[in-house]
Amino acid sequence: MAASPSTARAINDRLALRLLQQEGPLTAGQLKQLTGLSRPTVADLAERLTAAGLITVVGEAGEQRRGPNAKVYGIVADRAHLAALDVRTEGVAVAVSDLVGTVLAEISAPIAPAAGTGRAVERAVTLVERALEEAGAGRPHTVGVGAPGLIDPASGELRDSQGLPEWHRRLVAALQERLPGARVSLENETNLAALAEQRDGAARDRDTFVLLWLGHGTGAAVILDGALRRGASGGTGEIGFLPVPGTPGLPSATDCGGGFHSLASAAAVAELAGEYGVMAEEGGEPAAAGAVRAAVARVGEEPDSADARFLDALAGRVAVGVASVAALLDPGCVVLGGEIGHAGGGELAARVQARTARMSPLSTEVRASVLGGGAVLRGALLTARDRAQDELFGPTVQSPTVRGRAH
Repeated sequence: MAASPSTARAINDRLALRLLQQEGPLTAGQLKQLTGLSRPTVADLAERLTAAGLITVVGEAGEQRRGPNAKVYGIVADRAHLAALDVRTEGVAVAVSDLVGTVLAEISAPIAPAAGTGRAVERAVTLVERALEEAGAGRPHTVGVGAPGLIDPASGELRDSQGLPEWHRRLVAALQERLPGARVSLENETNLAALAEQRDGAARDRDTFVLLWLGHGTGAAVILDGALRRGASGGTGEIGFLPVPGTPGLPSATDCGGGFHSLASAAAVAELAGEYGVMAEEGGEPAAAGAVRAAVARVGEEPDSADARFLDALAGRVAVGVASVAALLDPGCVVLGGEIGHAGGGELAARVQARTARMSPLSTEVRASVLGGGAVLRGALLTARDRAQDELFGPTVQSPTVRGRAH
């Protein structure tokens, strides 16, 4: 059954908007080439989208730089503003961008563990308001929030978890109250990091992979056939609770001590570094990530040094998690994320891959994160942009008429 004229126009408009978002500004001729639409159809949709305030002429192309074919169209970036939060136990980072993803402001602030729930929430919300002011933005269209812990798949709310501050659970409601009309969404931090690595980082060429988060805590995010898998209770990837050898006991429902967390969390890695006499260089980087980065920087000079032995020991611990993931999911690729995975770079990733190959018959490539600790904020911003664009442009349209990239 053929689509009605109005449906066809909507499909064409959304397709053109998606191309402008993905490729950047394009001429009418480039839109015609990429969509396969006729010249009159492209001219009509450009007129409609311009009248709707969604696109505008941002320049001219070609040697003559004259006439309708020379006009370069781009999305109206300030049609909507977006905010993203990376919520950690010890603080919050905030970014504000326009509709095409250009970051206009980015700030962070610590939140003392001793601060009461009300004061902590107020500090976090005030930080968002400050970032919006610095960006010259009004109320954001969409706010994406990344936080540690389990997100209830039915309610979309952060579940009550021991070890996480109460202000995390109160933050979304406070944002909705102070930013009326904004769409606020919450997602697990590791899931957001994986989405960012898939779009802009180490897994751009993979539609199936696992991100293993190595930071203050441990976690994993699973991308299968291009889709994020959350599980029945939102707990897919809670690898910190995975029972592992080399720990004094087993984890419990409320304590991941005795699980993989005991081997590869920041505290465990810092303790391991101390056992080998590996120290982080002075600076603002957390001790565990700093020790790993320092060891990687020195290991090339002395292959049999304490730094090398420390990295081998750490690789052995991380490989326990990677081999477990491989045995269950066979993803073919695991990205080492978080501050520690990023600090270890290709050196640690190669050692983990070699150790995993001894433990598993399944071929598993191990890569280092490109985005590191910034992946959560990037993922929150990307998901906020996707949601805003879906609402403003309409749902993503996949069309066989898209012929390639304009390069």
